[in-house]
Amino acid sequence: MSTPQYIYVMKDLRKIVPPKREILKGIWLSFFPGAKIGVVGANGSGKSSLLRIMAGVDDDYQGEAWAAKGTRVGYLPQEPELDESLDVRGNVELGLAEIRDLMNRWDEVNARFAEPMSDDEMTALIDEQGKLQEEIDAKGAWELDRKVEIAMDALRLPPADADVAKLSGGERRRVALCKVLLEEPDMLLLDEPTNHLDAESVAWLERYLADFKGTIVAITHDRYFLDNVAEWILELDRGAGIPWEGNYSSWLEQKEARLAKEEKEDSRRRQTLKRELDWV
Repeated sequence: MSTPQYIYVMKDLRKIVPPKREILKGIWLSFFPGAKIGVVGANGSGKSSLLRIMAGVDDDYQGEAWAAKGTRVGYLPQEPELDESLDVRGNVELGLAEIRDLMNRWDEVNARFAEPMSDDEMTALIDEQGKLQEEIDAKGAWELDRKVEIAMDALRLPPADADVAKLSGGERRRVALCKVLLEEPDMLLLDEPTNHLDAESVAWLERYLADFKGTIVAITHDRYFLDNVAEWILELDRGAGIPWEGNYSSWLEQKEARLAKEEKEDSRRRQTLKRELDWV
């Protein structure tokens, strides 16, 4: 599949919350594939609402908001839900169902070589085996168990056989974060991913996301995380979505310059108004 020009598009996106407050006011944005975006803004500015819309879990909005055809989206909400019929490892591996199916098919194909078959069937089986190997190589699935164990250890997950119904809120978030990272979607939507992580886990997450090839849209109050991960900042300010190229520190410098310019223009307008009033 060819890479789309934009992985996500918003056209005149508006969102109203009770009683009648418009938190997103006509946002027009297009997201580049592979962009790493930090979302900032005051509490109540619509950051989590924006991510829910992008994740497809909130369709109560006006305007257009859509991902490119075929885009696989992974979403970490602030309060993730887990499958309580599964243990910790089972929930983590829900994100690997496609790869597990691939590995199971590989085993099935190899087992069939021990069975009697015609030349045509053998040729078809060899062809399928070759295609499976290419796909497994591309997805790095040969070391799947090791990859899972590294992620679970790095994020300080509870024991693999722990009952998720008995986990704390922070433990549930870490399990959900591990699951969504291992899915390796085309676009990661992360709402406060560093909450309940210790410094070593945050450092591992930063390295993981730095190597991640897909698009990242993350909400966080951790300015150091934004400095280390974000290449763009999306500021939500009074309903507007304002993109800035650069990390958090760069955004602060640009914002200070913009505010200084606005203040200067406001001061000039006030002086002009005062002169006009004096003349009247």
